[in-house]
Amino acid sequence: MKKQYLKPVFKDYNQKQMMLLPPSLDELIEPRHPVRIVDELIDKVDDTSLLKQYKGGGTSSYHPRMLLKVMIYSYLCNVYSSRKMEAALKENIHFMWLSGMNRPDHNTINRFRSEKLKDVLKEIFAQVVMMLAETGRVSLKDVYLDGTKIEANANRYTFVWGKAVKYNKERMAEKLNEL
Repeated sequence: MKKQYLKPVFKDYNQKQMMLLPPSLDELIEPRHPVRIVDELIDKVDDTSLLKQYKGGGTSSYHPRMLLKVMIYSYLCNVYSSRKMEAALKENIHFMWLSGMNRPDHNTINRFRSEKLKDVLKEIFAQVVMMLAETGRVSLKDVYLDGTKIEANANRYTFVWGKAVKYNKERMAEKLNEL
């Protein structure tokens, strides 16, 4: 008896196929994607203190609300380098949608972060946290600190020094007072 081999069937694949109507970026992003949450939240933020950082005259600037959205979404995606943000604005569909296809370069992003956002960041951050708490997206009952080291149960070094616990409690109390 002879084995019968079936011919494989593939889906159509043609990279050079042109679209008559390009897809809308909005259609390509899922309705509950985090980029939409960032967009929605920053649209509700009172940005008058940020707008005061800009002087009149001269050439036009990128809108600070757009730059703020890009910064916050970048940080959410663990992208902190202004050069990587610049690349994402050219390559990543979520960044393209968020920026409205604007492409600020890394110098503009860095200048916005270091000059314009420096004095108003705490105020804007507080507004965002309060909005997240009001909508139930975060709870203010728990406090988490970056750099917290949690050891695995399977590790033979599972003990924690008493001084370390006391020190971390003091640091947490200080952070709460700052907030």
